[in-house]
Amino acid sequence: MKVWVKLFSGAVIGVVLGMVLPFRENSLLAHVIDFLPQLALRIGRYVAPPLVVFSLTIAIHRLRQEGRFWGLVGKSFLVILATTVVVLTFGIGAARLLFPSGRIPIIVENAAEIAPPALEQSAFELFPSNMFSVLAGDGLFLFPLCVFAFFLAIGLSYDKMYSKPLLSLCDSFSRIFFHIAAFFSEILGIVVIVLAAYYAWQYRLVLTKGIFSGLIRLLLIITLSLSFVVLPLLLYLFRPKKKSAPWKKLYGSLGPAIAAFFSGDINFTLPVLLLHTKENLGVNRRVNAIAPLLYATIGRAGSAMVAAVSFIVILQSYSSLEIEFEQIMQIWGRALLLSLMLGRNSGDGAIVALAALCLWAPEGFKTGYLILKPIGFFLIACATLIDCMAATLGSYAIAHTGPDYLSDEKKVKNFV
Repeated sequence: MKVWVKLFSGAVIGVVLGMVLPFRENSLLAHVIDFLPQLALRIGRYVAPPLVVFSLTIAIHRLRQEGRFWGLVGKSFLVILATTVVVLTFGIGAARLLFPSGRIPIIVENAAEIAPPALEQSAFELFPSNMFSVLAGDGLFLFPLCVFAFFLAIGLSYDKMYSKPLLSLCDSFSRIFFHIAAFFSEILGIVVIVLAAYYAWQYRLVLTKGIFSGLIRLLLIITLSLSFVVLPLLLYLFRPKKKSAPWKKLYGSLGPAIAAFFSGDINFTLPVLLLHTKENLGVNRRVNAIAPLLYATIGRAGSAMVAAVSFIVILQSYSSLEIEFEQIMQIWGRALLLSLMLGRNSGDGAIVALAALCLWAPEGFKTGYLILKPIGFFLIACATLIDCMAATLGSYAIAHTGPDYLSDEKKVKNFV
């Protein structure tokens, strides 16, 4: 059975369960509802850190030996930047054209304020006092692992005679953890039942309020349009080599898309994404270890776009003045900057970015993101879905621009 079928089946079962689960009527039910989704997310993230470290080490070492590493990194940055520009422009433009009617009422809830991205803390985590301490962390911030793998790969190039045993060990670990990730992807359909049930349960709570339907509709239109129309169309139009049907790429990306939407966590989705880009889209191991990871850490276009759209909706709901073009461009520029800074926030990047945009806003809007707290899960789900599709299709585009990065086209019947 295909991985996407297992994930889709789990999602359907979970949504049905979530629609019939009672609201929190006793402490035991409340504890179970809080505990199970967190456990499910931990299971999904479990294999991501070791897979990243060893796969990236081997990829960097071999690309440096071939003299292609910096070329691939530069090309990846350009594709990520182009993807982010398209996603932000389309999302903000759609928000201006399809602004939901009616204001979002102010809901007073007790909630801790969310801190914007902390650059100083991120820098300290990149270079801790002990290099090995990055391997003992929780693995939520993957960029320190990337730095560790980079320097390890450089060290492996120092003396081939002495580094050959370690190089063989890293290559073995890379392949072993990839197969472990494949195993987890196969059983993830069971895990998605819990996440989909929790998602549907939260959605029922929102429906009882009945005040966010306009924004939900707007984000749903933008998310589906970007993920399944705009990005595949761009891939088809601008791909340098022979064109192939974009529906094949979409079909090959269904597994990561389902995992991304119901988990709302890019680290949870990453092992599934790496499996599908390699086995379905045919991306070479070296590119597959670098391009998706760059998207997951510094290419969070979907999270930045959802934050920008939500911020525009807040401004238009509570300001009697029309938002001028200059303000729109400021929001666009800040969102572009934020898309590079969300690596530490694998599961709440959209909310953190929205909090940062509100913090930079005039007085009266600095805690505006709290108004959207009840639908925070939906903002995160849409953002992660776009992030995932951008990473999947973007990695495919990056691989196709090189001389021999991509293996032969995979047949649909051989998709995982």
